[in-house]
Amino acid sequence: MGDSKEAGAEAAPAATAARGGLSLLSQGELEEPSAQGSALFLGGNEVKSRAVVKYSSAPPRTAFAQLEEKTDLKLPPANWLRESAKLGPAGTTILGNSKKSKPFSSFGMAYDFIDSVGNDVDVVSDSENIKKLLKIPYSKSHVSMAVHRVGRTLLLDELDIQELFMRSSQTGDWTWLKEFYQRLIDQKWQRKKKSKEHWYQKAILSKFLYYSINGDGAAQPVPSAAEQQESPSSDETHDSERVSWPAPFEMASSVSEDPSASGQGLKNDFVRNILWTFEDIHMLVGSNMPIFGGGRYPAVSLRLRDNNKPINVLTGIDYWLDNLICNVPELVMCFHVNGIVQKYEMIKTEEIPNLENSNFSTKVIKDIAQNILSFLKSNCTKEGHTYWLFKASGSDIVKLYDLTTLCEETEDKYQNPFTMPVAILLYKVACNMMMKKNQNKKHYGTIRTLLLNCVKLLDKSRHPQIIASANFMLSELFQLDEPKKEESSESPLNENSDESYSEEEEEMPDSDENGSYSTSSDPSDDNKAVAIIKSVGELSVPEKYKSIHQIRPSCAFPVCHDTEERCRLVLSYVLEGLKSVDSSIKKESDLPAADPSTPIPLKYEDESTRVGPEGLEKQMALFLDKMGSLQKRNYSSQSGMIPGSWQHKMKLQLILKSAKAYYVLSDAAMSLQKYGRALRYIKLALQSHDTYCCLCTNMLSEVLLFLSQYLTLCGDIQLMLAQNANNRAAHLEEFNYQTKEDQEILHSLHRESNCQGFAWATDLSMDLENQLSVSCKCYEAANEILQFSDLKSQNPEHYERVLKRMGNVRNEIGVFYMNEAAALQSERLVNKSVSAAEQQLWEKSFSCLEKGIHNFESIDDATNTALLLCNTGRLMRICAQAHCGAEDEFKREFSPEEGLYYDKAVDYYLKALRSLGTRDIHPAVWDSVNWELSTTYFTMATLQQDYAPLSRKAQEQIEKEVREAMMKSLKYCDVDLVSPRQPLCQYRAATIHHRLASMYHSCLRNQVGDERLRKQHRLLADLHYTKAVKLFQLLKDAPCELLRVQLERVAFAEFQMTSQNSNVGKLKTLSGALDIMVRSEHAFQLIRKELMKDQLMKDSDQRSKVAFQPNGSEASPATDSSSLNQEEVIKLLSIFESRLSFLLLQSIKLLSSTRKKTSSSIDEDVVFKTNKQIYSQLLRATANKGANLLERIDIIIHLLEQLAHGGSPMSGDSVPVQ
Repeated sequence: MGDSKEAGAEAAPAATAARGGLSLLSQGELEEPSAQGSALFLGGNEVKSRAVVKYSSAPPRTAFAQLEEKTDLKLPPANWLRESAKLGPAGTTILGNSKKSKPFSSFGMAYDFIDSVGNDVDVVSDSENIKKLLKIPYSKSHVSMAVHRVGRTLLLDELDIQELFMRSSQTGDWTWLKEFYQRLIDQKWQRKKKSKEHWYQKAILSKFLYYSINGDGAAQPVPSAAEQQESPSSDETHDSERVSWPAPFEMASSVSEDPSASGQGLKNDFVRNILWTFEDIHMLVGSNMPIFGGGRYPAVSLRLRDNNKPINVLTGIDYWLDNLICNVPELVMCFHVNGIVQKYEMIKTEEIPNLENSNFSTKVIKDIAQNILSFLKSNCTKEGHTYWLFKASGSDIVKLYDLTTLCEETEDKYQNPFTMPVAILLYKVACNMMMKKNQNKKHYGTIRTLLLNCVKLLDKSRHPQIIASANFMLSELFQLDEPKKEESSESPLNENSDESYSEEEEEMPDSDENGSYSTSSDPSDDNKAVAIIKSVGELSVPEKYKSIHQIRPSCAFPVCHDTEERCRLVLSYVLEGLKSVDSSIKKESDLPAADPSTPIPLKYEDESTRVGPEGLEKQMALFLDKMGSLQKRNYSSQSGMIPGSWQHKMKLQLILKSAKAYYVLSDAAMSLQKYGRALRYIKLALQSHDTYCCLCTNMLSEVLLFLSQYLTLCGDIQLMLAQNANNRAAHLEEFNYQTKEDQEILHSLHRESNCQGFAWATDLSMDLENQLSVSCKCYEAANEILQFSDLKSQNPEHYERVLKRMGNVRNEIGVFYMNEAAALQSERLVNKSVSAAEQQLWEKSFSCLEKGIHNFESIDDATNTALLLCNTGRLMRICAQAHCGAEDEFKREFSPEEGLYYDKAVDYYLKALRSLGTRDIHPAVWDSVNWELSTTYFTMATLQQDYAPLSRKAQEQIEKEVREAMMKSLKYCDVDLVSPRQPLCQYRAATIHHRLASMYHSCLRNQVGDERLRKQHRLLADLHYTKAVKLFQLLKDAPCELLRVQLERVAFAEFQMTSQNSNVGKLKTLSGALDIMVRSEHAFQLIRKELMKDQLMKDSDQRSKVAFQPNGSEASPATDSSSLNQEEVIKLLSIFESRLSFLLLQSIKLLSSTRKKTSSSIDEDVVFKTNKQIYSQLLRATANKGANLLERIDIIIHLLEQLAHGGSPMSGDSVPVQ
């Protein structure tokens, strides 16, 4: 009977290749076998099976040579144990003469097909192990296998206790396991030697296979008897070496230097690697089974059977599974008696389960496979742990032990020889998944679990490179450039669990859910075995452990509820990585160690940082010189790291990651308005980057872009600190606080550089000017980096953002200097000239604003350009105001300097309008610029009108300039536009019309001679008075101005009346003047309303104060909160009363004179009587000195109403006269 070790698999013709040069099949070759037999109907029960060859080193299939009857297989063929061209380099392996598979065979396959591990494949193992597991319910043989979990994949390897304990006797490595085995399982363990029958059957099978492929080999000499006897003995002598167990950490040096290298014993020695799908189980299987083909038998497996020994169930299952794994449709059996060939028999694969004496149910085999997989997956839950699946010979009980836990109870937890291969595999699978992380973010939880378990398995002192690399990959899992991604409900990162992942895996509790394997009759086993199958018969029960298979959820990625938590996780991994790198550098002992109880000082005193903006210029120059020279010079490491070494490369990556994490933390603190904390984080980010610059021998453009972004954020923070000066104590406290983790990272940075390259940008100053200057320098540095590294064109958005911020901060500095100059101006005495300090501030302000305008113009930002031009215009107006205050008030004249600066202000406002183009670009800014321009023209006209420069210009010239300035002010003052500024525009326009009317009125009074000009002035004065009245009437808060205009109109009418000779003309003018008086009632109504409101407020305040007086004492008088200037109201009222009295008197006189000369009409009589009555009442009212303001206004309103109606007064005392 053929030994089971000689079985194997093949599904399709494979390319011939030596194991040294891996042969991967093309897609067509891979799919060919699956097309042949994706589903086989075996024994009437459908079992789905599909096999795809992933790798093969076997030669092309050749037809087997059918031996003649009576051939003696005991005699060796001429080609026995010799290489053959037909066999290729893998010949001896194919024909079953190879050594036993090594204990790490599954790891070798996993390394070669790393894509399949962790996710797609359920099991990776030798086909012999698969068959042994599926035959457990039928076999009394012992089972001993090591099980490892990687993601959802289980790796199965034979754990040869015989060989293991032989090694233990020689080296003492596995003493703890030997003691455990003897104590709990087999107290009288001793090595069992294989029988002579075993070696006889092995030799006869080998000779049969060589006979079957023998062509012209007969010419070869037959080995001598001595040689024939040598083979079995040599096989036996090599038996102790065939497993080749590596000692713990035997491969440590090679792995630590190159994590990708496969160590001793981890080679994939199988002729074929097959991806076998059995029902819903996906397995990566290694096989060495010889397959023959050709002619009418494209693929057959060849078996040798003793005719005297019938096929049993175990052999049938063995043959059936081998053919199924290989997708081989037929089996050829050669029967012999005592080595003499008797006959051949061809059997189809699907007929094997129905052979006589070998009948078995394929459905049961399927159930066994599913139950065993569920059992293992439910209990082998901890990645990185080595589990031992054991069934003693002749026993029905299957036990599962956690060897890692048992090993940790010994003195050296690294005694487990599987530790290193498992750690490397976890690392390689994680690396492979990381390569595709953007497409497989749902696997982040799995990657993290793999890496954490890898780090947990390794000794930090022996494997710093892998630990550093694993920690870096852990930090890379967190996407710092997508701050809110994980908070989304649709995020694939959280689809597995809502809870954070714990580094300590949960152990599955013993419960009823775990089925019958959870308990044992032996109390000692309860403490050691993870799980027990009490009877192998349970494995044949359909879906016995299916529910267990689903108990454990997938590994979940940690849910970070905010940005800071995510960044802190990243920094914790970065710190661990940095520690691993630093611990591997030989010069460690030469450096001072950090005292955990002593915080690292953060403030570095430097004279240049205290000087102010001038010191910043020098530091900026040094910084830019350094940045520019990075492309040419190399900066050495203080710790002695060798450029190009793994420590150098890894530390660069870790430092860059820490800089990014601190940058994101700073940005998050900035959004929370925690500016002190934000400055602390950006300082750490820049210190990390400075260290990176010192270590880096070739600066990448991407890294320079990061630096530009860091400096931009630093500028933002300094600007916000300047604008929030009222909370500086809290900001300073946040800035000086530092965690232990930050201190340790900073200590690692200080091993390489002094971290002072950006100290100028991260100092928390208490001086507003210095903060603004630092902010500006940060933006300038960010811009310079973009310029000299040619990143401007590659990152237009960032470039535009930097220039906008630079323009903005320059505007802030310009406004700061402008306000400082205005403050100096207000403190200066009236008759003093402009100081040098003021002029210096003007120059600084103008320089900053001009640079800011250039920044915005370079990115075509019309709106901000207009705003800065507007601020420049305001600066010119401040300069003009400073010159007007330098003269004596009594000799005050509008000076040429004032005119010059106001003209400059107008130019800047007009440039702002041209920059905007139309109002549609930005309506608010457009309206603001128009208002400022209107104000400038109005101020110029007002000053020229009030302080006419008569010493330099003629009156007519001044009047012309005033008129032009006023009309331009009106042009830019839109009274019809509905906006919050509309009332101001209406008031401005009304005031302009009033002033123009007054000017023409004055000209008319002073004009002598030219009648045409006088008439023109008279018409213009009347026109502007009318427009002023209309606009003032639209306003509810300007009654005094309206009343003043009306009084001026009355005075204008009186002036006209003086030049009239006829009584008719005079009466007409008087009638018009009285009509103006009547129309003034609206102004008095508004004044009365305001006075009533003020009176009610005073009464309310008085009552409340009296109510709170404990002794009823008189409360203090309420403060006058009236919006009216009562003194001005009284003055205007007195003038109004006198002018009304004068007009009524003149009207009465003229009407009386007219009645005497001619007979008057009825209307004139009525007017005469009315005017006389009103005049009489007015005289009585003005004679009463005891009337208050409100009563006087009520009288005027009543009299104006009578005058408007032209009727007789009401009977009785209509007017309250006191």
